[in-house]
Amino acid sequence: MEFSLADKVAIVTGGSSGIGFCVARELLNNGARGVTIADVNVELGQATLEKLSAEFGSNKCTFCPTDVADFKQFENAFISTLSTFGNIDILINNAGICDDSIWEKEIDVNIKGTINGVLLGLENYIIKNKSGQEGIIINLSSIRGVQPSGDRPVYAATKFAIHGMTLAWGSEDHYSRTNIKVIAVCPGSTSTPLIANPANTNLGQPYEKIRKKNKASSNLSDQTPEQCALLIIDVMKTAKSGTVWIAESAEKYQYIMPSRLDMKTII
Repeated sequence: MEFSLADKVAIVTGGSSGIGFCVARELLNNGARGVTIADVNVELGQATLEKLSAEFGSNKCTFCPTDVADFKQFENAFISTLSTFGNIDILINNAGICDDSIWEKEIDVNIKGTINGVLLGLENYIIKNKSGQEGIIINLSSIRGVQPSGDRPVYAATKFAIHGMTLAWGSEDHYSRTNIKVIAVCPGSTSTPLIANPANTNLGQPYEKIRKKNKASSNLSDQTPEQCALLIIDVMKTAKSGTVWIAESAEKYQYIMPSRLDMKTII
């Protein structure tokens, strides 16, 4: 049965720009009762709140300053959302960094931040405060979470981690006890601030050389964040827990990792 977004309450991390902002807007377009923008950028977050409030009404959206790598700050976003809207049904784990030159922070935000969100939602806030029978956690991985590139190996590692944790937390064992679907979406190249200035966002000149070579040989066009957001909304409505979806060139398809036992028989 399709998951209805009508009257649901969501938290969108990194929701002040790019894919996160577009997902927040589409949630409201689909009848969500409330959306919390959780973002570390206070100035941009306030501007986003004003923009969404002007379009959908001042009672539909709130902003909470949030560093997702800080468990207490992230928990405060849940507490604030519950206080404002009374329920929490959806978490979009979207906040991320694509910059291997600051790889320690990249790991903190991309991996630790996503884990923090899943733990808070799955084990405490969504499980206890969802308005309907089901809740949803969407983890934003990347095309580099299924097909790495040598220019940013740490970024690829963080996105592979998100892929793996989604398969584990999205398993039937967890869904049957929580009624919360955990799903990953892996966007392909998307025109967002995350990749707006890609030069020197790696570990040095050899990696920059690989980046330039890959860019020159790519035959895929960038999708817009609006197009990606529409695909994410569609995944939310229809996908099963523990599934992973590629969203590139404005189309989506499921990515299924082969069974190790199947691979053994091939060998």
